[in-house]
Amino acid sequence: MLIRAVIFDLGNTLMYPVAPDLWPQVIQRGNQALMDYLCKLDILTDCDTLMFEFNQRLHQYYEERDKLMIETSTFLVLKELLAEKGYEDVPDSVIRDSLDAHYAVTQKNWQLEDDAIDCLRTLREQNYNLGLVSNAGDHRDVLQLVEKFDLSPYFEFLLTSAGCGYRKPHPRIFQLTLEKINARAEEVAMVGDTLNADILGANQVGIYSIWITRRTATPLDDTLPLPVAPQAVIKSLGELPSLLRDLELGLH
Repeated sequence: MLIRAVIFDLGNTLMYPVAPDLWPQVIQRGNQALMDYLCKLDILTDCDTLMFEFNQRLHQYYEERDKLMIETSTFLVLKELLAEKGYEDVPDSVIRDSLDAHYAVTQKNWQLEDDAIDCLRTLREQNYNLGLVSNAGDHRDVLQLVEKFDLSPYFEFLLTSAGCGYRKPHPRIFQLTLEKINARAEEVAMVGDTLNADILGANQVGIYSIWITRRTATPLDDTLPLPVAPQAVIKSLGELPSLLRDLELGLH
């Protein structure tokens, strides 16, 4: 099997949360930073109420997108809420800046995997085309994380669900991936930690699926069948170059 291109997930694949159990508190601090930004500009008059309603609206948004696999964005969620509350004249640039205040908080909870750069550098030296495909409610947040960890030199393209409107495992986001990387499905491998997003989506369109289990929330029990079957399993990014080499030699 000749793999020419490798597509990576971002969260829990190339980077991981420093304090995963504290994500609810981190998100809450981010939302507070967002509202503080808007309130300091004297744009809002009912900050406490809007904070509660924004949290509710985000929860509804997350439930709906996970059900339909269609992504709008946190930007539109906030813009629509402000308009409904009578703040329809808030400039898009201000809404954007308030979201940046939110993500400035949440981005601090992400850490790059120790073997990420070595893996990406090795694959580029071996002439693999690399791409990044991430489920995310905000495209700019992903761009900022990629820049924070100096990942952009390794990738030919970056695709987010907020940017294209579809969430993994929707087939369309993987079809767009193939178009961007200009390769047939059988020439592409997808590396990700989530069975029901990365692995299922890759399997549906014929991309070779590689499940990385270092940060997975799925119990690893060899006696039980997985809900979605990956074509290969690795524990760390350091194992990836040798796996791809074995595929090329027909050893896997």
